[in-house]
Amino acid sequence: MPGLDGLAAAERLARDLPACRLVIVTAHGRPGNLRRAMAAGVRGFLGKDAPGARLAEVIRQVADGARYIDPQLAVDALAAEECPLTPRELDALRAAADGAPVSKIARSLGLSEGTVRNYLSAAVTKLGADNRHAAVRAARDLGWL
Repeated sequence: MPGLDGLAAAERLARDLPACRLVIVTAHGRPGNLRRAMAAGVRGFLGKDAPGARLAEVIRQVADGARYIDPQLAVDALAAEECPLTPRELDALRAAADGAPVSKIARSLGLSEGTVRNYLSAAVTKLGADNRHAAVRAARDLGWL
């Protein structure tokens, strides 16, 4: 989606049109994405591989006020490891996601460069990554970013 990903669009719609009932159809059914979708007020969450008849059924259920979460995604979300990163470590990883240098990340977060390095180093260690770029990928894959 140009400009926004589906979750960001859902968050904006939920904020701007609170009566809107949202269903996300996704190829990225990661547990963290499911949690973020539910927090945004999404009422339905299913994979793109769902048959058309199932999608139509879910849309009708959500329109009638029910919720629907793909059962496998729900099981995966319940079994998923909780994010070990602190909110500031997540902020630093988000800011590093586009490859920005530490100096730019520090300015954008209002932190010193040393503090940013510490947050990034902690995130890399906690995620068992080789570097901050691998940590960003790992956090995204787990649905934490």
